[in-house]
This record gives sequence, structure tokens and C-alpha cells, in this order.
Amino acid sequence: MTTFRIAVIGGTGPQGKGLAYRFAKHGHEVIVGSRAAEKAEPIATEIAERITSEGGSPVVSGSANADAAAAADVVLLAVPFNGHDELVESLAEQLAGKTIISCVNPLGFDKGGPYGLDVERSAAEAAAAIVPTASVVGAFHHVAAASLWSQDDYLDHEDVLVCGDSTEAKETAQELARAVTSRIGIDAGKLRLARQLEPLTAVLISINKKYKVRSGISISGL
Repeated sequence: MTTFRIAVIGGTGPQGKGLAYRFAKHGHEVIVGSRAAEKAEPIATEIAERITSEGGSPVVSGSANADAAAAADVVLLAVPFNGHDELVESLAEQLAGKTIISCVNPLGFDKGGPYGLDVERSAAEAAAAIVPTASVVGAFHHVAAASLWSQDDYLDHEDVLVCGDSTEAKETAQELARAVTSRIGIDAGKLRLARQLEPLTAVLISINKKYKVRSGISISGL
């Protein structure tokens, strides 16, 4: 298995923490990133202690976002859409030339429930425009944070959809999907399709609320 050094920017949030746990549990080196190192370090310790209690030997650390991104081979963005562009701009130097995986969802919430925001470009496309030398893919949008932090060894009832314009970057994200679902992620097409994948998360949230479940995406026919 190919292993990576992965910076999870937004690693103190539920989605980032869950993905950091899954990656570290399955042999990848993980750096939990936050705006301040003192916020990231306790989360890194919590993840490491949990994996150790499960019999693993994790390599997990916590750091400020810029230091985490600079030290990593792959950078996963798991941050709120509000403020996303400003954060990516602040890390442009550290992100240059790297593989970036975006699981950011531009969502809104009102009395009618969740919905996809009407944006000019997807979060993944925005990251690609801000850091043009990076290889950006969209992935892991539809995996629930609670499922990622659950006791399940793998979320093998779900698929991870990956979109991007770089074949190599997509293959990296597809390989990382094994740490979550136990199987390779699915190539879902070009980066522009993040415009459809990101807001689809609102549909899953609505299903979860209606049926009291943690729904996911599963692709038939492959």
C-alpha cells in the first residue's frame, strides 16, 4: 500500500477529525492542522490514543495550518465554505505544487432545511484558481462525520466519488478512499463536476434528518 503524509486543514472539525482518524488508522502519516497549533495538538493526541487503544501504531501530530501544509505531500481541505477562499489564499505558498483534496461543501440552511448555495464556482474550482500550480481534486464530500468517527472498521456500504483534472491527483484521492470504504474511490470525472457533487451533500443531510440515519452514496453497476 502506498502511504502519504497528509495535512488535514480543518482537522479539528468533525469531518476533518474523522478523516484524519481514518487515514492514520490505515497507515498514513497525518498532520492535523488548525489556525493555532495549540488547538490542533489535543485533537492529534486524541486520534493517536484512540488508534493505539485499537492496536495500531499511528503517526499523528498537530500543527498550525501553514506548517501542516508545508510539511505534507497531500493537503486535504475540510473547512467551512465561509472563509474558504481567504484561508486558501493565506496558504497559497505552502500549497503550491501539491495535491489538494477538497471536501468543502457550499451549503446553506434555513427553515426549509439544507440547500446548495448558488455560487459562481465550486469550492474545489476556487482552490484550483487560487493555487494554479496545485493539482486539486474534489472527494469525500458525502461521508458523514459521525460515520467516520464510528466504531466501524470500514464504511464499506459507501463509495467515495473523486473528480479532478489531474489523473495522478485523482489516483491519490482514490487510493486514500481505501482507508474509509476499504476499496478504491470512483473516478467521477472532471473537476467541474464538483459543482454537482458538493451541493448533493444537502440531499443526504435531508435524508438523514427524515429517516434518522447516516446515509451515503453507493454506485451500482461497476
